[in-house]
Amino acid sequence: MKMIVVFEKGPRLRHIGHLDLMRAMQRALRRSGLPLCYSQGFNPHILLSFAAPLSVGMPGKREIMEVPIARDMAAEAFMDRLSAALPPDLPCLEVRPVDDRHPAPMALLSAAAYEAKMETVPEALPEAMGRFLAQKEIPALRKTKTGLKPCDLRPMIHELTLTGDTLSMTLALCEKATCKPELLLSSLFEFAALPRPRALITRTRLLGLRNGALCPLETL
Repeated sequence: MKMIVVFEKGPRLRHIGHLDLMRAMQRALRRSGLPLCYSQGFNPHILLSFAAPLSVGMPGKREIMEVPIARDMAAEAFMDRLSAALPPDLPCLEVRPVDDRHPAPMALLSAAAYEAKMETVPEALPEAMGRFLAQKEIPALRKTKTGLKPCDLRPMIHELTLTGDTLSMTLALCEKATCKPELLLSSLFEFAALPRPRALITRTRLLGLRNGALCPLETL
């Protein structure tokens, strides 16, 4: 049996890296006394996996991890025990039990939703966004393990809207294609010939596909 856990990485923890987050979760799981599954070998560790690492400096409102457990138990009991061991800025929001054969969240991931709250909003930005999205291709240089590579951002942008001082983005996040919000913002403001304002970017949701449509990953 496995538990799909939805949790929040609060703004105060945004500068905590992924490895530190993993260690914090492992410590909390050990303190919880839950019937966890461990790896084999000289230094056994808790078997848990995350749907997608968060960039340093970015909070996450509904992050997802998978925790295999050694015996069946109710989701409410699991959540209560894990919540009691977690710090206030790393709360457990939701738990769902799934079968051991259920695909890992990382394998089901297709996209992610983000919000960029800007300190200032240029007056010309809404008009520039319309022209930006009207392009058939949006060329950019994407950083990879082997260096910068050219790519087309247009098919990776599922949604881009502006409400007040907040840009909402839904961007591809999978093995075949990934568009990071920082790259999109850089491309947008360079295209618009506008100074890029400072912004706090938050990942608000992870998404997968159901019948060809994006839906919350934790529901798959």
